[in-house]
Amino acid sequence: MDFGLTFEKLLLIGVIAAIIIGPERLPKAAESFARFVRKGGEYLRDTRSRMRDELGPEIDDVDWRKLDPRQYDPRRIIRDALMEDGPSTAPSATATATATATASAAAAVTAVPTDGPAQRPSRTRPEFTRDSPPPFDLEAT
Repeated sequence: MDFGLTFEKLLLIGVIAAIIIGPERLPKAAESFARFVRKGGEYLRDTRSRMRDELGPEIDDVDWRKLDPRQYDPRRIIRDALMEDGPSTAPSATATATATATASAAAAVTAVPTDGPAQRPSRTRPEFTRDSPPPFDLEAT
């Protein structure tokens, strides 16, 4: 993680800290800071070794980039969920009309590219009538 810190910013922080702490207490503060950094490194090493002990050697084989949630596009997930077929039961007239309206609404959404900047797809507004009402989720609310 970068935190937006550059060498110049760290140098400026060090100079301000040296001015605030003063030349008398600076060696003691540097020693305590070095001890803090050393303990932090030990903590990370212990945590990493404990994780390998508990999860086994397979933990090294995991592709962590594949599990990154930032790679998923919520629009694609919703579009795929709308396009997938649900469990087939005896369809009623309302379910058939809802499925038709959902399919026509989902067909109006164009494919969203995931490699470039997000662009709003052009959509046509579906016409809802008594024969084809808007989709209704029975499990909602």
